[in-house]
Amino acid sequence: MTLTKADIAEKVRSHVGWNKKESGRVVDTLFEIIKESLQQGRDVMISGFGKFSIRDRGERIGRNPLTGDPIMLPAKKVVTFRTSGKLREKINGKER
Repeated sequence: MTLTKADIAEKVRSHVGWNKKESGRVVDTLFEIIKESLQQGRDVMISGFGKFSIRDRGERIGRNPLTGDPIMLPAKKVVTFRTSGKLREKINGKER
C-alpha cells in the first residue's frame, strides 16, 4: 500500500486535532520547504528519518529500448535518500 500526501495529512489531523484544511496546508508547506531547499542545492536532514541530497549524474551511454541502438543520456541532477541508522534498525526489527 502506498502512503499518499492525503494520508499523511489525515494522520496529522487525527494526531494533532486540526481540521482537514489546516493539516493539508501544513503537509503541503513542509513538502514545499523540502523542495525549495533541494532546488537551492542544500541537503535536507530529518533526525531519526534520513537525509535527502542532490547528486550530479554524469553523461552516459544508454540504449534505445525499441531499436537497441546506443544513445547518449545527458548529465542531470538527481535526488538521493539515505536512511538514518534509527530508521534502518526499526525497519529491520532491531529497535533499541
